[in-house]
Amino acid sequence: MGDSHHTRAAARHRGRLGWVLVLVAGFAVVEIVGGILTGSLSLLSDAGHMATDALGLGMAWAAIAAADRAEAGDHRTFGLYRLEILAALANAVLLAAVAGYVLLEAFQRLRDPAEIQTGVMIVIAGAGLAVNLVSFRLLQAGADEALTVKAAHMEVVADLAGSVGALGAGLIVRITGWSWVDALVGAGVGLFILPRAWQLGRSALRVLIQAAPDHVDPLRLRADLESLEGVVEVHDLHVWTLTSSMDVATAHIVTREGMDIHPILDRARELLDARYGIHHATLQVEPETHRGCTEVTW
Repeated sequence: MGDSHHTRAAARHRGRLGWVLVLVAGFAVVEIVGGILTGSLSLLSDAGHMATDALGLGMAWAAIAAADRAEAGDHRTFGLYRLEILAALANAVLLAAVAGYVLLEAFQRLRDPAEIQTGVMIVIAGAGLAVNLVSFRLLQAGADEALTVKAAHMEVVADLAGSVGALGAGLIVRITGWSWVDALVGAGVGLFILPRAWQLGRSALRVLIQAAPDHVDPLRLRADLESLEGVVEVHDLHVWTLTSSMDVATAHIVTREGMDIHPILDRARELLDARYGIHHATLQVEPETHRGCTEVTW
């Protein structure tokens, strides 16, 4: 069964991802300059996070474009779809690195608070909040469809939290003069990023090690296939994710001797498609009298 009639989720949202890349990269430069001029850690942490996100978004966009344009050659039978997952994993590593840097810098700032120019900081943080709200809206629709877009969306959510934190820190420091609040907010942003980086990395690794998708229970899938009329047994069943929204399955289906395999194949295909969202499967049909086909044990 092919999946040529299904448009890949990540490809559908590539244009919006490109717009977000332009917005984030452009404003990261503004925040870096602003953070240096004002001496604000929360602003610098958000700037560093946005700069890292721009790099991650660039990798994601490039991976989707490459996967879209590359043809499956003799040595790339699945094309370059996995580039999207590798980009998502790289984004998770970058997010964790930024969070670690921010936490370390926050610890040092709490010990030795720096003077902060709150006026410029508030203006830049407010503008950053607007940019992140637009980016959030652009990627919201694709976050549940493609892991690459989800990675970008999570980064924008973290950026959004950073902008809110920087704006709030600027207002508090301006009103109270408590410069340590800026470092505390920066640390909060770092702690906000870490679990999201872990979740994203875990999702990417599940795809790379070819674990069954979260929504598919292999035991239940085997039982459903074995319940089809004419099927005696199902063995050597494997199900994995090639890239976002592209699940793949293989299985050996043992049928009663003399059964017409065509309706069995049709029913198996319909079951995989309708119940499990698996649009590409390779099914080997074997009569129950067949010998010599043993399930792979590695």
